[in-house]
Amino acid sequence: MNESPEKTAPMVPWMFMHSPLEFWLDDYKRTLDAWQDGGVRGIAVGYMNFVRDDGSTIPTYRADPEVYLSRGVIPPPDAPRDPEKEKKLHAMLDDIRRRGWDLHIFGSIRGTTDVKDDPYGARAYAAGVEDMMRAYPQAGGVIIDGAGEHHYELAFHHHGELFELRRWERGRYEALGMDLARMERGIDHLRYRFHHLTPALVRYHRPAGLLAGLALFDLDEDSLYWLRMRQESTMGYFAAVREAIDALGRKVKLSAIPRTPAFSVLTTQDYHRMHPYFDYIFPKHYFWHRGFDGMYGTVARWVTRIREWNPGLTEEDCFAVVAAWFGIELPGIRTLADLEMGFPDEFFEKIVYTETRRALEAIGDCNKVIAWISTGRSPHAGDPMGARDLTRILAASQAAGLKRFLFHPDPDLGAAEWGVISGLCGKRWKEDLSGYWPLDTPRYDGFSGDRKPGDGR
Repeated sequence: MNESPEKTAPMVPWMFMHSPLEFWLDDYKRTLDAWQDGGVRGIAVGYMNFVRDDGSTIPTYRADPEVYLSRGVIPPPDAPRDPEKEKKLHAMLDDIRRRGWDLHIFGSIRGTTDVKDDPYGARAYAAGVEDMMRAYPQAGGVIIDGAGEHHYELAFHHHGELFELRRWERGRYEALGMDLARMERGIDHLRYRFHHLTPALVRYHRPAGLLAGLALFDLDEDSLYWLRMRQESTMGYFAAVREAIDALGRKVKLSAIPRTPAFSVLTTQDYHRMHPYFDYIFPKHYFWHRGFDGMYGTVARWVTRIREWNPGLTEEDCFAVVAAWFGIELPGIRTLADLEMGFPDEFFEKIVYTETRRALEAIGDCNKVIAWISTGRSPHAGDPMGARDLTRILAASQAAGLKRFLFHPDPDLGAAEWGVISGLCGKRWKEDLSGYWPLDTPRYDGFSGDRKPGDGR
């Protein structure tokens, strides 16, 4: 494992209390006490919805129409309320703030603006943030999930695919005066090339660097224009949102959750260029197979689609194409079957360590970087990564210089996960059925029915 001289104190964990928020409300004090003992010093909470009995959702606060109208934004419609749940939520948030923890809200209610007048939706977003921060003065900032993200999956997956212009993108590009016809020519050209790769092309160009990569993918001026305009529209979005948030009249910390650096240029979340617009960057340390957003799963889908389009290529050739495009070479992986064997130690020592270092070095301030760590399962539907994998993610990230991370549970922690986190970052959790228990692991006093010790039955 690579070591860093910065590896001195334990990392500081944050936790994500995500929907359904009802899950956290009734026993929050015992949960927060246990998390505090385990080293937790920050909370992200959201989306700000409650779930009703029929599965539908309602907002956790009333939108103030005047906030939106004063900014030329059409307010969200009135919605039902649940005062009892709202009271419990405020009590929990008050408790978090009394502890002195950072508290950030994930997502917001948005009003509506015309794309021609507000192409980035920045004015609408800022109105929603102002409304929400008035409703929740306990919070110090907001987090944008996937800020500025463009699609990066080659196959149609999770609402889109790489070689397309979605409706919202067309509207924005048109409002910004970009050349849609040229972008479409670039997409068509690159799509054609991805359907006409040969073993000779891949094996000749793959090892030879940038210029060979340009030749392998036959990147022409129109293709480069499409890629550039995607990037520039994202940078315009960052600037517009930051300006709108700064104009609110109170300090609101603005954070983003971009894909890991290996994917970030294609998603247009260039860490070097985006970090000045945000108070915190939460790199997504998502590595699982299958589901969506995990590194193994994304690479597998790229390999599968490239081979479908180019049946003359071997799987090893297809992995070489992925390496040429993203720069990702997974240790010990030459075929799709290898991905089923899990994560070798070299994956954490090389990939996790390097991805963490890339983020830290691009941003240049370790205090702005908080890795967003998840291990598959809900809501990403990935193959679960166990406690050993979590330990190795945390160890490699800390060795790279990471100071803080946020753990995204499912919706709650498992006992092994909390044992790992608390042991590394604070006071190791002691299994006690009368105290806090991570509910993703069944309590072992539930395996005997209603029979209790010493009842004679």
